[in-house]
Amino acid sequence: MTPSFLRGERIDLRPLVEADADGPYVSWFNDADTCRGNSHHVRPYSAADARAYIARVGAAPDQLVLAIVRRDDGRHIGNIALQAINPVYRTAELSIMVGERDAWGQGYASEAARLLCDHGFRALNLNRIACGTFAGNGGMRRVAERLGMREEGVRRQAAFKDGAYVDVVEYGVLRAEYESARVAAESREAA
Repeated sequence: MTPSFLRGERIDLRPLVEADADGPYVSWFNDADTCRGNSHHVRPYSAADARAYIARVGAAPDQLVLAIVRRDDGRHIGNIALQAINPVYRTAELSIMVGERDAWGQGYASEAARLLCDHGFRALNLNRIACGTFAGNGGMRRVAERLGMREEGVRRQAAFKDGAYVDVVEYGVLRAEYESARVAAESREAA
């Protein structure tokens, strides 16, 4: 069992391990519906591809890629990452994929994103975290807004998905904005 790196209420975030390539992880990238809101599902994805990716990101200093694991049953339900971490600019890009369909709409992505953003701002000393998502990806857009991210712009027809060009909506949050949104959310939860 791989130890947790970050612990939440309902999930843990842990490093990806080679054994993940033998679980449901590979099937997520081969499922058109699971990949509807992201840039995956362009080529078949194999366990060998997953193993190579896991080895590569585990050694990459500009990426922090973690498995999202449910605490109640230890199931690997998705991945989350801070990518393009720039220690000079103190910026990073957030990406999330919840691959297990029965975990969709349960708040796991929001919990994972909050854990990783907390870590990014507090431990990695980031000042800005951003994400880009397809305009039609309502789930990721809601996660971004819950994190206090602001819509910063739209890259028109910046991606090609399912036979059509799609807009990419860009979001970003600064550390001070994130902390303010976090305090406000905790006050609402306490009331």
